[in-house]
Amino acid sequence: MEKYTPAMQHYLRVKSEHPGSLLFYQMGDFYELFFDDAEEAARLLDITLTSRSLSSSGKPIPMAGVPVHSAESYIARLVRKERSVVICNQIGDAKSGRGPVRREVARVVTPGTLTDETLLQDRRENLVAGIYRGEHAYGLAVLELSAGRFTLRECRDKAALDSELERLKPAEILVSEEHADDYTPPSADAPAGGCAQPPWHFEYENCRRDLCEQLGVRDLSGFGCEDMRAGICAAGALLRYVRDTQQSALPHLSVITAERERDYIEMDAISRSCLEIDRSISGHEDHTLIAVHDHAMSAMGSRCLRRWFGQPLTDRARIEARHEAIGWLLDKGDLDELRARLAKINDIERIASRLALMSARPRDLIGLRDTLEHLPQIRAQAQAADAPLLSKLCEQLAAQPQLLDQLRRAVVEEPPATVRDGGVIAAGYDAQLDELRELTDGDDRYLLDLENTEKKRTGIANLRIAYNKVLGYYIEVPKSQAGQAPDDYRRTQTLKNAERFTLPELRQFESRVITARERSLAREKEVYRALLESLLPHLPQLKSCSQALAEIDTLAALAWCARRYNYSRPYFTDTGRTGIAVSGGRHPVVERFIEHDFVPNDLTLDDSRRMLIITGPNMGGKSTYMRQTALIVLLAHIGGWVPADKAEIGVIDRIFTRIGAFDDIASGRSTFMVEMTEAANILNNATDKSLVLMDEIGRGTSTFDGLSLAWACASHLARATRSLTLFATHYFELTALAELHGELHNVHIDAVEHDEKIVFLHKVKEGAASKSYGLQVARLAGIPPRVIGLAREKLAQMEARERSLPPASAQMPLELPSEDTAPPPPDELRRELDAIEPDRITPRDALEAIYRLKKLSRRGAEPRD
Repeated sequence: MEKYTPAMQHYLRVKSEHPGSLLFYQMGDFYELFFDDAEEAARLLDITLTSRSLSSSGKPIPMAGVPVHSAESYIARLVRKERSVVICNQIGDAKSGRGPVRREVARVVTPGTLTDETLLQDRRENLVAGIYRGEHAYGLAVLELSAGRFTLRECRDKAALDSELERLKPAEILVSEEHADDYTPPSADAPAGGCAQPPWHFEYENCRRDLCEQLGVRDLSGFGCEDMRAGICAAGALLRYVRDTQQSALPHLSVITAERERDYIEMDAISRSCLEIDRSISGHEDHTLIAVHDHAMSAMGSRCLRRWFGQPLTDRARIEARHEAIGWLLDKGDLDELRARLAKINDIERIASRLALMSARPRDLIGLRDTLEHLPQIRAQAQAADAPLLSKLCEQLAAQPQLLDQLRRAVVEEPPATVRDGGVIAAGYDAQLDELRELTDGDDRYLLDLENTEKKRTGIANLRIAYNKVLGYYIEVPKSQAGQAPDDYRRTQTLKNAERFTLPELRQFESRVITARERSLAREKEVYRALLESLLPHLPQLKSCSQALAEIDTLAALAWCARRYNYSRPYFTDTGRTGIAVSGGRHPVVERFIEHDFVPNDLTLDDSRRMLIITGPNMGGKSTYMRQTALIVLLAHIGGWVPADKAEIGVIDRIFTRIGAFDDIASGRSTFMVEMTEAANILNNATDKSLVLMDEIGRGTSTFDGLSLAWACASHLARATRSLTLFATHYFELTALAELHGELHNVHIDAVEHDEKIVFLHKVKEGAASKSYGLQVARLAGIPPRVIGLAREKLAQMEARERSLPPASAQMPLELPSEDTAPPPPDELRRELDAIEPDRITPRDALEAIYRLKKLSRRGAEPRD
């Protein structure tokens, strides 16, 4: 059996406790990795793979390492590759010579539990999520460890869960080993697999007890989540995991927020993607709704703004409080001055979390100090507001003079990045540290005097005294003058052009200085840790302050956008009423990037006008008109002002979109199958309070199939669901639906043709379009002229043939099937069938004929008196 050195035995023991992570094992100035970890790290980090004999057999063990002082950059690269890293630090003194050096696991760095500034994106949340499949719902708990934000909710089904995961984009997802197969990545950005945890980590009683202990309560009713059994299981397992990885009691996790689906307007992943809220269809992050509106001055404000855009509210009181706050900032507040002050604050939300984890660095403390110094000015501006929300946030910006005074006294003005090499604690803060520093203050003068003395004694003008970590202090003389060295010089190193020596006096000095410096550094580390511990009682106030600053910054950013982009305040209709009325509405993203002036349009949807059938040419602006409606609704419900002259909005519970054509070949779904899946989701889940955008339904199959499906979908939404619907189509036959349904109206995007060229007017007008301009758009796209010519010839032939046929609509008007008419004569159904010519009938006439035949069939089936 292989026998390893004590250090390697300890390494293997720690590794057995963390089998799925790479173990960074500190040995002196390096973190070493061994065995498979070394080979994987060498491959992922492109570092040298070597070997070392650490067993009785002498067999080489694969080994790789990275310097301790630069380890964070290597850890960041591993985390970006979704690998976890265990940090095992050297605690004991290697120079003591008393057995193996003591080492302990300091923390486990996982993709979802990052807190270090160098590993995080300033303006993005880094989340870890836990999911649990309960009897009646899926529990979902989410933690942003770097900010101390802890939430839980329950999702009614797998689709709702996937939608939330796609919105949140957690870096890491915990699942029970029993249900590990349930997790499938909802998108390409999601973690490739769930991090499986033992089933007992999700047991309800254990999870409930752990949460109560963490939050310092006897039950969870005060947090509004007592009835969320599956959510509690997910949250408890998540809490246990984070405690284990951080080796901390997590004092900043003192609140958990229960979220309910009814509190927010629901949008599935497809709808979010179509509306390009945080990512464009092409996959980029510019030219998106958030990119246009993220003018927050701080990283905290930017993250807050993203949360608001991800969760539009349904609570009108909260929404209107935000609208009112923006109005005050625009009309009465000094918006520019406030934003200038906000630009000077630091990310104290994340700084507070690092304080809680005892991992705050010296510059974090300086950032906290500088922010506290700017609080009075920000508070003074917010205090003057007569907007209730701003007044409430102002109360959270309480001055903290004692904390500010302590930070001013404790830390030097410009500290180094870490406390490792000292120089962080200010003089006068700790008497013992000051005394130890005094012992080394005369070092430089002593060395300079000794150097001058030796130059005179030896006659070597180029003699110098220097220091390095290998030799310590040494005397260096040019090689050509080495023969002049006195007898008491002891050679320590020979170089190409110089010789290095030492002296007994220099060795004594070195021993005295190093001892004093080591004691000074050790004391400074003790003082620094004590300083961090003394700041822990301030965490609740710091968290409250950071939340208020983030919300004020977000409101100021939205106010700035409203002023810069000429937005107006939206209003809501009476409670319970549905509808949308927009005057002069604009697309908030498109208008920022087009070269010409954006053409605004009006829109009205109400009880008498539930659906608009939108026709017009490709490139005319149908999808822009549809999307801008949804974005105006979304902006209004996050509490922002909207790109319109006037907007009045009723009750909205969900936003559905089905726009564009995409396939999913990896899942075996064609473009048409994806389209039908999205349509099915809308038809099965939309309500009479939903806003539905549907574009080009039925274009992925044959003309008759596609037209029939589009007709049926539109009819169902108008008659059964009664959603507020914008339905864009190139099937002109669908415009006849307006004759059947009084709540359905036709509008079109205007365009004119001149010299076989099309001019898009982008104006929405009442009524159906007269033509689709498909050939003109094809010509703009670069289709060869010869192909366009052939298409025109074929189109002329088809139109001539259609004109030669008697229109079926002239024989019988298109109307809804009804059973309130008299039975048809026995031979009427046959005559109707004989009149149909299948090879020559148009799609519209075919649908009209189907309705007539169905009506006749029902009349013929009725019993006669």
